[in-house]
Amino acid sequence: MTTLLDTAASVGKDDFIARHRLWSAEQQEAAQRVRSQLREHDIRFVRVTMVDPHGKQRGKTLLADAFEGVLRNGVDFSTAAYHFDTADAIVYDAFQAGGGLGISQMSGFPDAVLVPDPTTFRILPWAPKTAWVIGDIYFDDGTPMPFDARSVLKQSLETLGAAGYQYLAGLEVEFYLTRVVSTSLAPDQLGGPGQPAIPPVVEAVANGYCYQSDDHQDQIEEILAVLADNILGVDLPLRTMEDEWGPGQCEFTFAPMLGLAGADAMMLFKSTVKQVSRRMGLHATFMCRPGLPSFFSSGWHLHQSLVGADGTNAFATPEGSTEAISPVGRNFVGGILEHATAASVLTTPTVNGYRRRKPFSLAPDRATWGHDNRAAMVRLQGGPGDPSTHVENRVGEPAANPYLYLASQVVAGLDGLDRGLDPGPFEVEPYSATERPLLPTSLGEALSLLKASTVYREAFGDAFVDWYVGLKESEVNRFLAAEPNWEDDPDTVTTWEHNEYFSQY
Repeated sequence: MTTLLDTAASVGKDDFIARHRLWSAEQQEAAQRVRSQLREHDIRFVRVTMVDPHGKQRGKTLLADAFEGVLRNGVDFSTAAYHFDTADAIVYDAFQAGGGLGISQMSGFPDAVLVPDPTTFRILPWAPKTAWVIGDIYFDDGTPMPFDARSVLKQSLETLGAAGYQYLAGLEVEFYLTRVVSTSLAPDQLGGPGQPAIPPVVEAVANGYCYQSDDHQDQIEEILAVLADNILGVDLPLRTMEDEWGPGQCEFTFAPMLGLAGADAMMLFKSTVKQVSRRMGLHATFMCRPGLPSFFSSGWHLHQSLVGADGTNAFATPEGSTEAISPVGRNFVGGILEHATAASVLTTPTVNGYRRRKPFSLAPDRATWGHDNRAAMVRLQGGPGDPSTHVENRVGEPAANPYLYLASQVVAGLDGLDRGLDPGPFEVEPYSATERPLLPTSLGEALSLLKASTVYREAFGDAFVDWYVGLKESEVNRFLAAEPNWEDDPDTVTTWEHNEYFSQY
């Protein structure tokens, strides 16, 4: 008999997962394996996490006995994060009716239920007897939280599935490793709501400005080896590690993953890199362009294609074809280009991320595509008869919420398929393609374009778009209040940006 003193029964809502049929057969089988792993590996702690609107993980650490109950009941989890901007400034008044959002379940910072996805369960090699799992947020009646980014991507993938396709994503992510000189933990450096703490003082871990230098990579081989061991230890399909342009700037790439797995992997990858680096006295950041002298911008290039009902690459053309990409691929790319400006907030959600968008910078400045051309926004890789043909969207920043980044591509590509959109000819000189739309050059400009987008409003709902725009407007307004003259020197990263993002991401 269950009692109030039963540790496993005292979390979440009684039998919540089964009552609302929230798990597939695959997840139910995974939950059984998780129960066995808890015992076999003598796990003491389980970090149950979710992803907030800004792509940051928030969660609770449960004792293993209590986590047994989470596998039946979920765990109560505050909805407060859905009211915060990037620095935890409160944007929406939760103490109004409807929580300032017109949704009765959001009144008063209430709890919702965080339901773990047992297929994501991992034992963390760097944290003794500790495991990690990510999940989805539901209201008490079993309906998905409309602002939960992971649920948004799941819904987009379901729509894509109904059209007969699965989404395949490969991650190519740049980031910086630095060595901590001072932790900046004095009382007057700790910040507060809406004012991030002062980030650590750091120095470079290696020289820069020699792209893919074998010698530079060897200087940090011991660091990279530890990162690789831990990334592989959580079953992420790491493929390459490369020295990039800036000092201590790295690029890691991963084998392609289906659907939700790509976004889940991005979250686990970032937390792995940051936490393992911190244990080595380092600071890893996925901020696009840190406010440090001569640090260049980092990007997140998203490789993508579709898998058809027959299990083959829907972007590939048959052997003997003269076409570089299939009609399905052309239409999908046509949709991505058509909605590139409106999707900008979802691919590049920070003030700082727009520092990348410079002509002749290896980052795109307009909605273009090209065949193996790194100046284009969408770079086609492969060609006639090549079964690996896919496209690489080079527009994103590594701070992007991965669920929203991937969802933005799926929604845009689906619209391209539905309407038969054609991307036009390849651009040979993308930076000179004046007939192609310029991408937004500021977060404020990007917000106005998302706000006006019919396709994203139809896919995500008016409530989601208006809520998300409101969160990001708070971020922009704090930036403008702190740095009113930033346009006088538009090429310099401001103190506000460095403080806001260097540690947060």
